[in-house]
Amino acid sequence: MNLDLSTPLQLIGRSQEFQRLVEVLAQDGDLLITGVVGSGRRTLVRKAAQEVGAIALEIDCIRAIDGERFVQLLAEVISQNWEPAAIQDWIAKNASEFFVFHPDGKLKLLRSLNQKLLWQAFEILLKLSQIIAVALDKRIVLILQSFPHIRSWDRNGLWESTFRREIKAQTHVSYVLIATIAETSHHADETNYPLETIQLAPLAKDVLAVWAREMLHPEGLKFDSRSKALQLFLDAVQGNMGDAMALIRRLVTLHLPDGLITEQEVQQAIEGLLKDLSIIFESLLMLLPANQVHLLECLALDPTEKPQSKDYIQKHGLSRGGSLQGALTGLQHKGLIYSAEQGYQLALPLLALWLRQRLS
Repeated sequence: MNLDLSTPLQLIGRSQEFQRLVEVLAQDGDLLITGVVGSGRRTLVRKAAQEVGAIALEIDCIRAIDGERFVQLLAEVISQNWEPAAIQDWIAKNASEFFVFHPDGKLKLLRSLNQKLLWQAFEILLKLSQIIAVALDKRIVLILQSFPHIRSWDRNGLWESTFRREIKAQTHVSYVLIATIAETSHHADETNYPLETIQLAPLAKDVLAVWAREMLHPEGLKFDSRSKALQLFLDAVQGNMGDAMALIRRLVTLHLPDGLITEQEVQQAIEGLLKDLSIIFESLLMLLPANQVHLLECLALDPTEKPQSKDYIQKHGLSRGGSLQGALTGLQHKGLIYSAEQGYQLALPLLALWLRQRLS
């Protein structure tokens, strides 16, 4: 496979998706980008925003536990690129009953607002993003990570509808929703506010091999061509850029006089990384329902494209029907496994390795 090595390393293997992102943002479009943890969603969106000369503003929707918190997070991020004097002037003229300018330089929501005032604050805040963009003569891209999380409290979709409608109407502001690979847009008003989806699949092995070599070269390192070190590396990370980056960082810390990475060094790096990640992985399992943990362990030990088959269910003592389907859906929406199209593979290769070690 011929790759253009003038492409920034973060974009190798993602050029097509990157170009589409740039086209959409340049045309004042909005979109949904899906992928697993470590697939490079945020990096790609940040680079695309930079390419079109836009200011990228990021909100982590996991922290938005209710409408009030959502508005506060939006207020802090929307106002962070504007002069304090301009923010204070905007508050005095338009929003003194909703917001205050905090000494730490952040726009703060007044406490104890009733639902009516909170909603008004939300609407006026969304208009502020366009005001700031025009004042700065810059485009703004609002990047909402884990956006589907707000649906846990926005049951009727009112906050989502209003957000999408208002930003779509603005000429200098776009939004990008970041979600897991299982997320599709089920929005009730999708006809009026269609949203293009870009899905990031795992990188092909030959692409990741080129990327890994380019990452190691400045450090004076390379995989020993006489060994299976590169193959071991590629098998461990399974096309996941995040896991590949973590493993490269570990390899760079090794002191190799000849600069050659053999199978032994790759295995040493993998084992050290899994040991460091074990606490995180243990905590993750503790947060999952028992049926999802069981299914995750089965798919790690015994991968299959048909976990719903009678033989697989009997072999691993799985529950049939709704419980199994619910576990599959839950793991997909958490970004822990791929969908049927990718054969229900574990989406985090290092987690799969750790589970196999733990259960063997």
